[in-house]
Amino acid sequence: MKPILDACCGGKMFYFDKSDSRVLFQDIRKIKTKLCDERIFEVNPDVVCDFTNMPYEDKTFSMVVFDPPHLKYTGSKKELKGYQMIKYGALYSDWRDMLSKGFKECFRVLKSGGFLIFKWNETDIKVSEVLRLTNEKPVFGHKSGKRSNTHWICFMKN
Repeated sequence: MKPILDACCGGKMFYFDKSDSRVLFQDIRKIKTKLCDERIFEVNPDVVCDFTNMPYEDKTFSMVVFDPPHLKYTGSKKELKGYQMIKYGALYSDWRDMLSKGFKECFRVLKSGGFLIFKWNETDIKVSEVLRLTNEKPVFGHKSGKRSNTHWICFMKN
């Protein structure tokens, strides 16, 4: 088994090497589409599955990357076909339950002493609200992006 799991890889946008042999890329989607600006966008994971119910044994990975959808879906069909939702996915009314289950699964498959790298964008929901969905304590974090809306947070499993 590879040492790193990306639980919801999407388009692998922050990877230097989108086919890094150390990473098991997972996503609930497998798509190839043309965006509104005519660029091709692809979600092509090694494993297609839901991060709330992963098929791996406990304590399998040394590192887990968790970059779940961060945009709330408001009900518009046009919104679902928009650039942002295609690239990042969507959160629905059950988002608290979904993210809570996601954190639990990520920590379940993480080895003791392993690291969870969590990425969150505060476009619709504050990071403080999301962090309340896990009992795990972050080690450190960093804000980035044009408006400092993106948070990178590192956890270590005891």
